[in-house]
Amino acid sequence: MRLAHSLALAAALSALLAGAAAAQDADKDWSKVVIGTEGAYPPFNFLDASGELKGFDVDIAKALCEQMKVECTFVTQDWDGMIPALQNGNFDALIASMSITPEREEQIAFTDKYYNTPPAIAVPKDSEITEATGEALSGKAIGAQVSTTHARAAAALFPDADIRQYPTAEEYKLDIESGRLDAVMDDVVVLDEWVKSDAGACCKILGTLPADPAIYGKGVGVGLRKGDDKLKGMFNDAIAAIRENGTYKEIQDKYFDFDVYGE
Repeated sequence: MRLAHSLALAAALSALLAGAAAAQDADKDWSKVVIGTEGAYPPFNFLDASGELKGFDVDIAKALCEQMKVECTFVTQDWDGMIPALQNGNFDALIASMSITPEREEQIAFTDKYYNTPPAIAVPKDSEITEATGEALSGKAIGAQVSTTHARAAAALFPDADIRQYPTAEEYKLDIESGRLDAVMDDVVVLDEWVKSDAGACCKILGTLPADPAIYGKGVGVGLRKGDDKLKGMFNDAIAAIRENGTYKEIQDKYFDFDVYGE
């Protein structure tokens, strides 16, 4: 009985806090928005040689802010602490190639998607691995970035492999370049840009993988605090507008030669 009473109180408190947050958001003047991103996930978000934030996520964020007619500033945040930092108010919106998954939706809110690309596997060019199957990768060391859908998918798709998780994508790339990994798993766009660069000359794309909706969710969206419904509506309207007015395609074509919006 005491447990049931405690659960009921917790649910009531959660509903009360959500309601208070929604009321506060409705009254807030969203003329300024702080956006959090990682800055270590090229070509989506990264710091150039001068320390300036660049990438598809960053350009999309700037276009959305311009469409919403709000002043936006950017802060960088380590990937593993991204959701807690948003919840703690370090920034107002998370635009960092975060997939909309059921688990994350329990913690934060998301806008509609702004892109959706499949995962892939990359291996050394001289690798004897010829296909991205559970049998072919059994016992192999596979690298992925920690707390990502790719790390979860790797564990699900390759249960007999040694899945090694890294704080950043750059770190797993260094390990496969030096021979400490047999394969890596990430977004096909990230891996494709890497293997085409001098840094990724060691490796090749083995193939893309199905994006299981149970793991990958509905694509990549803007992350927001629960209750910030007004801001969510502003972002959703802006996403639809830049898709309609050609701004999205202009930004997409700067980075990719295919449609990253996906299905």
